[in-house]
Amino acid sequence: MTGVTVIRHPLIRHNLTRLRDRRTPPQEFRRLLAEVAGLMVYEATRSLRVRRCQVETPLERTEGCELEREVLLVPVLRAGLGMLEGILRLIPHARVGFLGLRREESTLEAAFYHESLPEGLHRFEVLVMDPMLATGGSALKALDRLTSAGARRLRMIHLVAAPEGIRAVRARHPRVPVFTAAIDRELNDRGFILPGLGDAGDRLFGT
Repeated sequence: MTGVTVIRHPLIRHNLTRLRDRRTPPQEFRRLLAEVAGLMVYEATRSLRVRRCQVETPLERTEGCELEREVLLVPVLRAGLGMLEGILRLIPHARVGFLGLRREESTLEAAFYHESLPEGLHRFEVLVMDPMLATGGSALKALDRLTSAGARRLRMIHLVAAPEGIRAVRARHPRVPVFTAAIDRELNDRGFILPGLGDAGDRLFGT
């Protein structure tokens, strides 16, 4: 599928299976999700642009490189928090913004309840993270808000995605790459991904 990368690393596939397991307790779920997010970010950031720079080693001056732009991590609350720690371990200098979106179970529509973003989003490489891409409602709200605020370089990172959600994102934001560990079969009538792993937020926080 154009614009969608399924990351099939063996460690990701192994841990995803454990995340799907209904017997996995919240503390283990949190650890596994952070670990998978850290593994996924290697692929999701592979095309970040760098510029040449000079660095002094203990012995001599040499040429190196540094990221061309700052990185901004935007977890979609609340489940996106489970991915933040694992990615920050790999990009500790990244800035962090937050978007809080709540889905109405009766309509499956997403609505904002919190926003905290830095100014000048056009300066950043923005990584939006949310474990589940289901209907695409939350993803579209997040992308719409970020682009309206000036973001120009966006990437989505999901643990599991449904075909319906992918189609929705690709239709409205065709230039935003989507990275996921799995594309599952479909959504059920409640908007949950099948086979999926349940409600990621509930499983993260034991609610």
